[in-house]
Amino acid sequence: MTASRVTNPNSTTHTPEPTRTCIATKQRRNCSELLRIVATTRSDGSVAVVADPRRRMQGRGAWITPTLKAWEIADKRRAFGRALKVSTQVDAFPVKQFIATHYEAAEVFAPADDARVAKQGGRKNDNRKT
Repeated sequence: MTASRVTNPNSTTHTPEPTRTCIATKQRRNCSELLRIVATTRSDGSVAVVADPRRRMQGRGAWITPTLKAWEIADKRRAFGRALKVSTQVDAFPVKQFIATHYEAAEVFAPADDARVAKQGGRKNDNRKT
């Protein structure tokens, strides 16, 4: 019988979150900051790259920063097929649609900070002395 690992909830040691490398920017980030993508075969035999936000799909996965700019970089470099080790042409458009609807749409409302910055004459830091 193997011994199971018991963790102490009062322990001060911290287990670092796993990090992965973005296929577009080549930056190492925590998994929670990246989107996992997977290659799937369609019924017509073509290969499509799809988003795997739950990180549960079968097959080789790759990681990308969930921005349209990162998607464009990866598409231009043909990084999707290379990272997923697919020798044929891949359709990465489903990933672009997923990013546009789930990530970029949320960022449209997030930069309320930009309006405040514009009112302050371009200064973002309120505490800075002039």
